[in-house]
Amino acid sequence: MVVRSRVVGCGGYLPARVMSNAELAQRIDTTDEWIVQRTGIRQRHVAAEGELTSDLAYHASRQALERAGVSASEIDLIVLATTTPDETFPATATRVQARLGMTGGAAFDVQAVCTGFIYGLAIADNFIKVGQAKTALVIGAETFTRILDWNDRGTCVLFGDGAGTVVLRAESGQGTVKDRGVLSTHLHSDGREHDLLYVDGGPSSTGTAGHVKMVGKEVFRHAVSKLSSVIDESLEKNALTADAVDWLIPHQANKRIIDSMANRLKLPPEKVVSTVERHANTSAASVPLAMCAAIEDGRIRPGQLLLLEAIGGGLTWGAGLVRY
Repeated sequence: MVVRSRVVGCGGYLPARVMSNAELAQRIDTTDEWIVQRTGIRQRHVAAEGELTSDLAYHASRQALERAGVSASEIDLIVLATTTPDETFPATATRVQARLGMTGGAAFDVQAVCTGFIYGLAIADNFIKVGQAKTALVIGAETFTRILDWNDRGTCVLFGDGAGTVVLRAESGQGTVKDRGVLSTHLHSDGREHDLLYVDGGPSSTGTAGHVKMVGKEVFRHAVSKLSSVIDESLEKNALTADAVDWLIPHQANKRIIDSMANRLKLPPEKVVSTVERHANTSAASVPLAMCAAIEDGRIRPGQLLLLEAIGGGLTWGAGLVRY
């Protein structure tokens, strides 16, 4: 028998405040039409003053645990993917751990920017496969609007705040692609592309949080090529073809990138989970938020094959195949 990490629950949380493109257009030189045409984004959620990344993560995790019927005492592991931690240290995951009432196991953060949830999924899956955990929370949570330059229309229109959580549990199976659970994960990075997408600050360099800097056209070019490659890698690893995929759940960075990946897989729009219009780019939270939205509304059903993919600063990129 083979141990798999099965998704048994999910949860999402979005701050109450919604910022429309029209509101942004009152602050910077842009229009709703310009933003929608280039990105597909119509609005984003913005954390309230005093609302922290750990708050968003907690609410998403609480919902995920309730839906899974799992108590905090059963959790062995929390992996929280974020670019915007509450503090330099300790890990934001430990704040979530304490608030949930989890007193055993381990909790830590992982930083891979927009690919963070895929990295977190891979880490938790490997913990479960080798028997070091039986039940894990994988969280993507961001207050990304805190690191935006609101005078830079090339970046400030793109991002929003939110959190998404999945509950993974160890489950034995035959090890076939028909077994439910995480089939495989595939991670990559290339530090030579640092200057394409980064934040110009940090405790060691400037002592400040800094702001997002991005070379948009180059990021788009790399996204199309690297995501195509890692999608092929994940399908080949499992001896599957694109027509086996029931749902593409991409990082919600830009509608043009999402459409490009769907076209490459020859997937119709109704097989692609897209939340970018109302969530914008929530970095590490975007994939789990999109996944939860499609589970909540009944689109994703048990036994279906999900293809998750993301790319972020670093550059980092990755994919995961999950039988729900």
